[in-house]
Amino acid sequence: MYGLIGNVKCKSGMRDQVVALMTEMTRGGVTMAGCLSYVIALDMHDADGLWITEAWESRAAQKAWLEVPQVMASINLALPMIDIFDQHLETEPLEVI
Repeated sequence: MYGLIGNVKCKSGMRDQVVALMTEMTRGGVTMAGCLSYVIALDMHDADGLWITEAWESRAAQKAWLEVPQVMASINLALPMIDIFDQHLETEPLEVI
């Protein structure tokens, strides 16, 4: 398995719009082949922060998902609303429940 944990700092007041784009992307009919878990969470200590935790069958599955045209379009829409990708950790999940 392949995992990612990332912290995103949105531009002031833009977090809700970024969350809306991300949830539309993940729920809007885009196939997430190989995705075992994809969690978008609000940072409880930063009004502009998000944490994204992903678990995939493989790194190749995660990479292939990023190349889906609808996903690329959503990312391009979100980028102007993001201040910085603060932390990015690759992990090897042992179990996904």
